[in-house]
Amino acid sequence: QVYFVESGGGLAQPGGSLGLSCVISGTDIRTYAVGWYRQVVGKEREVVAMITTLHRTTYARFTKGRFTITRDNAKNSVSLQMNSLQPEDTAVYICAGWFPTEYLGQGIQVTVSS
Repeated sequence: QVYFVESGGGLAQPGGSLGLSCVISGTDIRTYAVGWYRQVVGKEREVVAMITTLHRTTYARFTKGRFTITRDNAKNSVSLQMNSLQPEDTAVYICAGWFPTEYLGQGIQVTVSS
């Protein structure tokens, strides 16, 4: 059984920053890609960013250089640093791993509002 513990969400002001962290247990992430989705109620889930075993990263266009994904294999974790947040970034952010089939965390709320 794979478990995800996501943390770091909450409320940010427009232009502010938040950092998300996801610690994964039940599997060793070293040989798998991990990443983040986000979902807004009524809309489809969309990929935010992913990082491969070789630390190659892929970002959705909407991140526009504002977000940075990293992984720490020693801690079996993946993180997402989000800067210059905008109200349209408000969503539930979901940690994901492809082990090799897709596993998803429960998600963590990020709200950007003044």
